Amino acid sequence: GLTEALAMSEAARALGFEIMAGCMVATSLSMAPALLVAQHAGVVDLDGPLLLAHDREGGLRYDGSIVYPPDTSLWG
Repeated sequence: GLTEALAMSEAARALGFEIMAGCMVATSLSMAPALLVAQHAGVVDLDGPLLLAHDREGGLRYDGSIVYPPDTSLWG
């Protein structure tokens, strides 16, 4: 989960590793937590929702290479 991902990210960075936050195809609901991990990543690839015909309402907003957090309505 997110807590473990953040802990692993911190541990890897402490060892001098660079972090990548990436995804396959998924909705904004699954990508939104990854934005927290991505804050410390050197490489970020969270474009999964763009590959869907329809994403969830209130999802991530993309403007070129910038990803904006979701609306609070995403969480229901």
